[in-house]
Amino acid sequence: MKKLLTILGSFFVLLTYGEDGKVLIVSKSDPSTFHSIQAAINSISEASTFPITIFIKKGIYKEKIYIKKSHLVFKGENREEVIIEQTIARDEWRCTNPSDWGVATVNIDSCSDIQFENLTVINNYGKQNLSDRTVSCLNDSTGKKIIRSNSHQMAVRSFAATRLQFKHCRFVAYGGDTMSPWNTNDGMFYFKDCIMEGGVDLFCPRGWSLAENCLFIANTGPAIIWHDGSVHESSKTVLKNCRFEGYDGFKLGRYHRDAQFYLINCSFAANMANEDIYLVPTSNTVLWGRRVYYYNCKKDGQQFGWYANNTQTSKENISPDRIDASWVFENKWNPVIN
Repeated sequence: MKKLLTILGSFFVLLTYGEDGKVLIVSKSDPSTFHSIQAAINSISEASTFPITIFIKKGIYKEKIYIKKSHLVFKGENREEVIIEQTIARDEWRCTNPSDWGVATVNIDSCSDIQFENLTVINNYGKQNLSDRTVSCLNDSTGKKIIRSNSHQMAVRSFAATRLQFKHCRFVAYGGDTMSPWNTNDGMFYFKDCIMEGGVDLFCPRGWSLAENCLFIANTGPAIIWHDGSVHESSKTVLKNCRFEGYDGFKLGRYHRDAQFYLINCSFAANMANEDIYLVPTSNTVLWGRRVYYYNCKKDGQQFGWYANNTQTSKENISPDRIDASWVFENKWNPVIN
């Protein structure tokens, strides 16, 4: 291993990397560095198999990020002052584009082992557009489409990616689907100490996910969390030591495909609606029934029966003290130690 001591701003950061690894620095002001995150990504060989760190210095980066390469670490200098920001409504994007590729501020294709740390990702469409708009839409039979101010607005959208990690990050949108890691076949996603804010289904993983010590904030929409586990019966979304807040009457979660939720040691704001995670009326066949499990969850100042301890009723009859990354990801991946 080599060690590189680099002066970044007014402090020192110790960067450690392998013989074939690299540390790329992105800065808005330093002429000796990359000036955009995408330029740093584009400089990396498609054949690279070693972790490469892209260190992002303080600044607002108004760029859309496309990631098709594996083994990357995006490390911000400071979560509050490293901001990646775009203004995108998914419905409007799809009027002239055939797929969701490019619909989010950060777009991740069929790759693996990507980490994000100490940064903020924002899709500010709903903040910039406070009222609905009617736009020309080539892909709509009517030739036009109403774009709602609180429509789907992804901060992050992944495709066939897996083993994605998000640590001490903030993800913000002003509509639905803020965090959309979508891969029902083999998607594995880990979140720690993150803040996620948005509208309906603002946290909507597909496949396997674990979120620890995260804060979820609903500013609009009927429910905060959603899950799609319709391909494999064992896929699940697990939330440990997480906090849920929002507008008066916000709801916890919902699903309209096969899903499996575990909420362990979570807390709910007093103004959350007195309503369990619910099944949306759907034509989809839910093969494995209702699978929503709680342990030691609390609502500020109140106690509702619907989130009483019930993990023992799951098919695996899992003990809460055994619910960890190894169990969630079925010993295929452990982001806590890897």
